[in-house]
Amino acid sequence: MGQKANPTALRTGLVLGWKSHWFNRKRYSEYLQEDTKIRDFIVKNLVKMGLESVEIERSLNAIKVIIHTSKPGLIIGRGGGGIEQLRAQLQKFINQPGTKAADKRELRMEVTEIKQPESFASLAAQSVVEQIERRIPYRRIMKQTIERIIQSKDVQGAKIMIKGRLDGAEIARKEWLAKGRMPLQTLRANVNYAAVTAHTTYGTVGVKVWIYKGEIFE
Repeated sequence: MGQKANPTALRTGLVLGWKSHWFNRKRYSEYLQEDTKIRDFIVKNLVKMGLESVEIERSLNAIKVIIHTSKPGLIIGRGGGGIEQLRAQLQKFINQPGTKAADKRELRMEVTEIKQPESFASLAAQSVVEQIERRIPYRRIMKQTIERIIQSKDVQGAKIMIKGRLDGAEIARKEWLAKGRMPLQTLRANVNYAAVTAHTTYGTVGVKVWIYKGEIFE
């Protein structure tokens, strides 16, 4: 039986960097849980705003959250009102009532624009999900999306997999489409991977996207 591993987790620390930049031996589990909650909060509030990833950096009394997005204008808002509101809500979450003065931390937020959104798996998967939820035929979605991905200069291969009750069929099934190379067993291969769920009236549909961008050499 084949054993499947997450392509990102498999390469993290080897050829791909970490999403959190800090280390604290005494409060490791606490900070790890807090990072997860911060990411979940941002994803929930910035759904359908072109969110690609969230990086977290920690210093002694401050937390820096870096948001990578293809639509920075939607997140920042008019006059920076959107990002300030999000920062204020996150600040309340981090410094909850009852937090000691010594443990209170300042929150800083930074928004980074992604220049080529087609070459990122999470953005491609979000685009597929939005179209599935609008009931566009899935075969057309897969073909158009993979053609758009493969046109990017950095991309050498792409694969899209959709699984669920496609077009409202009674029996769930799996469909996939691939183009170019996809060396998943090569650890130095730069494989960008994402899995997103589409919520439809006939149930959930899982969308997975793999994008291969060549090999990474130190």
